[in-house]
Amino acid sequence: MSARPTILIINGPNLDMLGTRQPEIYGHETLADVEALCRARAAEVGVEIDFRQSDSEAEIIGWIKHARGKAAGLLINPAGFTSTSIAILDSLLIFDGPIIEVHISPLFRRDEFRHLSYVSKAASAKIEGFGISGYGHAITRLAELALAKAA
Repeated sequence: MSARPTILIINGPNLDMLGTRQPEIYGHETLADVEALCRARAAEVGVEIDFRQSDSEAEIIGWIKHARGKAAGLLINPAGFTSTSIAILDSLLIFDGPIIEVHISPLFRRDEFRHLSYVSKAASAKIEGFGISGYGHAITRLAELALAKAA
């Protein structure tokens, strides 16, 4: 087991289609590109990552609950569950570490129904509209928090 803190990264529904799904909104990078970026940034800042994607709300809720007491922080791009899932919000409220919500596109410039984020009610911070580089920023901040807590 690694002595380095672990950041759980959860990607919600349809993010496995990055690169082909609405590239005018999400760009041409794939989920594999996002994972590579996250792994490189984690190595730079001294943390491990556990990178996941699911279209299942129940699976995401299970991952969040099981991360309690294990993950030093949580990065979540809830995708389509952002404005619909009170159940994900409830599980995030149980998590005992910092949470950063990340969105590739700026939600405030999208459809009105996307402006509401239940996840934001549990998040320590929110990064949106920076493309996939937002993931790197979130990992840097979560690592700072995790390493400060471990010191």
